[in-house]
Amino acid sequence: MTPRYRNFVVFLAFSALAGALLWFAPRPPGTAADSETVTVTLGDIEEVVSAQGKLEAKEFVDIGAQVTGQLQKIYVQIGDNVQAGQLLAQIDPRIYQARVEAGQANIKNLQAQLAGQQAQTKFARQQYERNVELIQTDSVSLQDLQNSEYNLKSSIAAEASIKAQTAQIQSALNGDRANLDFTKIYAPIASTMVDQKAREGQTLNANQQTPTILQLARLDTMTVRAQVAEADIMRLNVGMPVYFTTLGSGERRWQASVRQILPTPEIINNVVLYHVLIDVNNQDRQLMTSMTAQLFFVLGQARQVPLVPLTALGARVPAEDNADGMAFRVKERIGQTSVEKTIRIGLKTRRVAQIRDGLGAGAKLVINPLQEGGKNQGGSLRPQATK
Repeated sequence: MTPRYRNFVVFLAFSALAGALLWFAPRPPGTAADSETVTVTLGDIEEVVSAQGKLEAKEFVDIGAQVTGQLQKIYVQIGDNVQAGQLLAQIDPRIYQARVEAGQANIKNLQAQLAGQQAQTKFARQQYERNVELIQTDSVSLQDLQNSEYNLKSSIAAEASIKAQTAQIQSALNGDRANLDFTKIYAPIASTMVDQKAREGQTLNANQQTPTILQLARLDTMTVRAQVAEADIMRLNVGMPVYFTTLGSGERRWQASVRQILPTPEIINNVVLYHVLIDVNNQDRQLMTSMTAQLFFVLGQARQVPLVPLTALGARVPAEDNADGMAFRVKERIGQTSVEKTIRIGLKTRRVAQIRDGLGAGAKLVINPLQEGGKNQGGSLRPQATK
């Protein structure tokens, strides 16, 4: 090693030692020259609750078969728009047509029997009325009178029996006619065919449960069914604004509002999730069923307000002092010293919080080391999804 190189190494060693001594030397109380600072700036803030959801049609109906039989024909295809009352499908009607024809024949037979019985009733009444007159002059015996009365009542009873049988057959005929009508399946609403469950030629059994043939849905208005965590559900309310994005939608946001918060939760892997329903206009048909949506429920917004990074917040002030928002201790850098102050915050996100009072834009705050490590001395700031 040359003397010149040796002297250079010694110089570096002494320089490092001097720097270390300066770094660890005690400083006067209140100085903050060695602390990193952040500046309070003006900006926009939006506090939201985020959630995942699925899109579904707001109005949909499963079209099923009310009668058993072979599915002869389906007149629409998936994606077709249909009008209310439009014929959708046809089930083999021959069995039900035969039942209707048999019922009609039975009705005609009973009508003929009724006509004959009514003639007998008329004749029996005439005999009875004549015997009533003749008995006054003893022209007929009492037994003849009683026989004629019996014949009249028997004929009336037989006539009533035929009428009852006719009503019974007519009722069965009405049911058979209804079943015959059910072999033609019509659209109950103006909508779009979105799914087909059965195929032509398939035998449908409606005796135990209604078999589904196809599904119709109105796609002009979609509903997002969001799953909101138990910890956030009490912060939401009906009518509050919400926006969402979908996979592949780019920068587009759909704006809407909360329609309903369902009271019964769904428990998945011991996680309690509440369903929140949001309706959104879909006239352009960009939204489709089963799409995944990322939702943001807007709790509050503020424009051009002082914002402080959460890393600058210290301990939270006791609850009795929080008259207007949460209060926290901060250290403001003034020259080479730091001064402890109390500020109150309003809206907050995962990174910043709105300063309601205590400091203005331009103030420099010392970063809280505990916040840099990911913890908060007060333990009260709850992470929120950001805009």
